[in-house]
Amino acid sequence: MWKKCRNNKNFMIGLGMVAFLGLLLLLSFIYLPYDPNEMDTLNSFQGPSAAHLLGTDNFGRDIFSRIVKGSQTAFLVGFTAVAIGMAIGVILGAAAGYFQGWIDKIIMLIMDAKMAFPGVILALVFITIFGSGILNTAAALGIMAIPRFCRMTRSGFMQIKEMDYIKAARTRGASNLRIMFIHILPNVVSSLIVTASLGFSSAVLSEAGLSYLGLGIQPPDASWGKMLFEAQGYLLTNPWYAVVPGVMITIMVLGFNLLGDGIRDITDCRS
Repeated sequence: MWKKCRNNKNFMIGLGMVAFLGLLLLLSFIYLPYDPNEMDTLNSFQGPSAAHLLGTDNFGRDIFSRIVKGSQTAFLVGFTAVAIGMAIGVILGAAAGYFQGWIDKIIMLIMDAKMAFPGVILALVFITIFGSGILNTAAALGIMAIPRFCRMTRSGFMQIKEMDYIKAARTRGASNLRIMFIHILPNVVSSLIVTASLGFSSAVLSEAGLSYLGLGIQPPDASWGKMLFEAQGYLLTNPWYAVVPGVMITIMVLGFNLLGDGIRDITDCRS
């Protein structure tokens, strides 16, 4: 397996990017050179130096500290959104794909109705009703991800449920729940891992977009999208302020996308 992974360029590049972000996340719990929320207006817009590796922002806050702290926000939102989307989507998709009939029709009708509306619009409605913040933003993005996991799980269950070993398990008296979650679900996990990887990057990008619009993560919490929003007025005079969070968002989205593509290629039986 490691030989397959090592020979897959997408997987190795994506793994390297994700490993870098993981180290950044670990660093955020161990060491921060400055308080990421501490303001020092006398030292605002300082360029990169030994004292401030990436300079300071318009409030005199250390950009490096806020970038490192922002990794916590990105990972928290990404993992929470994927966990919510996967937990609900897998259950609904398993029921739809296994039982089919009227259960399948009702569940897929709900999924189709949800996908008829742009996901960002639904997230904006959710945040408007329940308020902004890290958890509410993650919950909104998790609801957006449900149809993706539901459709993937449904497709896998419909293909596998007609196989001979499933018929044999049913003949031996195995219950529906045992067949669904012991015999079928493990064979759908590889597809769900790829979907989760791509969903993670999508959630991070959506969070950055919502925070950029001022509807996601709220001050003083550090967010790469919020940093971009604050930096847009200083692009010509202090470009490093916007470049760094933009690069971090790009690395995270590209890294998880490449990792997901690599996992899909490695686990594809046809290849």
